[in-house]
Amino acid sequence: MSNRMKLLMTDVKEEVLVEQAQQGDLEAYAELVKRYRERIYRTIYRYTRNHNDTDDLAQETFLQAFRAIKSFRKKSGFYTWIFRIAVNRSLNFVKKAGREKEKAGCEEKMENIAATFLHSPEPVSMAKELGERLNEAVDSLPLAYKSSFILVVLQGMTHSQAAQVLRCPENTVSWRLHKARKILQAKLSPYLER
Repeated sequence: MSNRMKLLMTDVKEEVLVEQAQQGDLEAYAELVKRYRERIYRTIYRYTRNHNDTDDLAQETFLQAFRAIKSFRKKSGFYTWIFRIAVNRSLNFVKKAGREKEKAGCEEKMENIAATFLHSPEPVSMAKELGERLNEAVDSLPLAYKSSFILVVLQGMTHSQAAQVLRCPENTVSWRLHKARKILQAKLSPYLER
């Protein structure tokens, strides 16, 4: 594909790419994958905490979406639909494994969230330590609460989008998020009182 064609693909609206992909256009589907692969990867990684497992699940997510694209009914956006596949695969993986994988370190997003908990400018090491504790606390949440937290707080989805991905009412997402924050607040209170 020429550079001009690549540039043009990035300008095509998602709805058009979906329609083209449903008609068997591999380049259109490749563009959809390109648009969402990083966000899908980060979402799955929050569940697995292992790059190899995340790579496998991300590949399985895009393969499953490719196989099912013709049945995509456009009741929700493609983004919501593929994230639902990724979250379901991740939840199944965690349930099947019976435990979560070892922690892979503190992500920048967690450090930023940790820094917002600190109401005064503290050294970076303090924010990093709190980020690590926040990471551990999020990982220990029940899966339903963890899923809502990851999608809304870390991925920036609205409660409505998260509800579509999790296939539950929007109020349920809000309630789970509220409970997750209460649990996190209790677990992190010793670090926040310094």
